[in-house]
Amino acid sequence: MPRSTDESPVPGRPRTGPLAGVVVADLSRVLAGPYATMLLADMGATVIKVESRGGDDTRAWSPPERDGESTYFLAANRNKHSIALDFDDDADRRVLDAVISRADILIENFRPGSLAKRGLDFETLAARHPALVYTSITGFGTGAGAGLPGYDLLAQAASGFMSVTGEADGEPMRGGVALFDVITGLHAAVGTLAAYTEAQASGHGQHVEFDLLTSALSGLVNQASAYVAGGVVPCRMGNDHPSLFPYGPFPARDGQIVIAVGNDAQFARLCAVLGIDAAADGRFATSHARSVNREELRPLLNEALARRVAAEWFELLRAAGVPCAPILSIAGGVEFAESLGLAPVVETGHSGRTVPTVRNPATFSRTPVEYDGAPPRLDGDREAVLAWLAETPATTVPARA
Repeated sequence: MPRSTDESPVPGRPRTGPLAGVVVADLSRVLAGPYATMLLADMGATVIKVESRGGDDTRAWSPPERDGESTYFLAANRNKHSIALDFDDDADRRVLDAVISRADILIENFRPGSLAKRGLDFETLAARHPALVYTSITGFGTGAGAGLPGYDLLAQAASGFMSVTGEADGEPMRGGVALFDVITGLHAAVGTLAAYTEAQASGHGQHVEFDLLTSALSGLVNQASAYVAGGVVPCRMGNDHPSLFPYGPFPARDGQIVIAVGNDAQFARLCAVLGIDAAADGRFATSHARSVNREELRPLLNEALARRVAAEWFELLRAAGVPCAPILSIAGGVEFAESLGLAPVVETGHSGRTVPTVRNPATFSRTPVEYDGAPPRLDGDREAVLAWLAETPATTVPARA
């Protein structure tokens, strides 16, 4: 069982998330670690975000901003409690040690070796807290890559992702978001919870390690498999898919629409809606044949799609069960999710300070995700955390400032 029983930061309102009672010491910053700890916090864990006196780097990453706060920081830090500590200050170090003593999980992404100099490495802490699950996130591991900075863009470049992103005759292209920070954060959350579950049975924690490069290669899935299993080095294909066609944006009369055909039945329905007989043509009858003969098929699709505007095709194809989507802006994507009843935006916080954030994708039938903690101000929960640490035994989480 977790070491403590937690209630919500909202007075008189017990937390009901599936991780209620789990305490996380969050010694991470930027994105991969904070994203992982936010997921845990969303699901009911008490997350104490330990920041330097200057704060998480992303607090300064702007524009854009909301009320003077970086929206980058706001994206990955809701439902946490912030306390700023100097690890080299004796008084602050005692506070940090007290936080760790309450924790079931510690997550950090410091440069490899730097925490060992302060006695905050896994081996040292495990001797004092044998049930502690200690998760480390690095950029390129703790061996020969230990000295490489852990920035997502470096992983995008070194993993091969940029070599398969962009137009075929263009330059390598980065993704429009820190994709591998997010994928690493997801891996870290899953792996940490697996270790925590095992620790509840065995009574022993363990060191769980993740790095951006390995996570990136895992996240490259079929593209990485093409090389390691098939000996094929993938290349940039613009918006084309190496194994499927039609699978990408196609021009309608007024713009583009994405069509994603994954099997022969879907292709037959597409042809029926477009009014072409390509499904019966041996060159296009199977997924493999369509992929091999895509340049013969492409003009047939383009000619048919030119007869209507993209919005009309979307409704017709959608009604026929053909996978398709409009190409929207981020604003349009949020509005589209709202139109589908997915409620993508949630107001996070209470007591007069709320921040709109994108909701956690998980939906639990009994223990719902909660959004009672807005992303914290730097050191904004110091007094509440200190009061919580002074309680013996711990029965509540820190009150929200």
